[in-house]
Amino acid sequence: MKKIDSLSKKLEQYALTKFQRAVLMEVAKIPRGKVMSYKQIAQAIGRPNAYRAVGNALKKNPLPVLIPCHRVIRANGEVGGYAFGGKSEKIRLLEREGSIVQKSMRSDIMRI
Repeated sequence: MKKIDSLSKKLEQYALTKFQRAVLMEVAKIPRGKVMSYKQIAQAIGRPNAYRAVGNALKKNPLPVLIPCHRVIRANGEVGGYAFGGKSEKIRLLEREGSIVQKSMRSDIMRI
């Protein structure tokens, strides 16, 4: 809980909407080696149809080292975009954390 409270305070210094803050706080809960979909994040914050907006909120992540937005993927298992280095960097980070990345045209992620 302390980590989440500290993170919440850090986010207060940035010009973020309530929605963006909610998305970032939810993503901060994803453990190392695990992934969630944009849709799962939207559902978790009570906005089940706002999965595209979740992606837009993650593009504005002011603390990518603390809030692991690379752990959010598409509902179909595709990696999706990554504003902090592109798809190849996202795959590298996920592999380093223990997520399994298939080498295919779609660069799918198998959830473990």
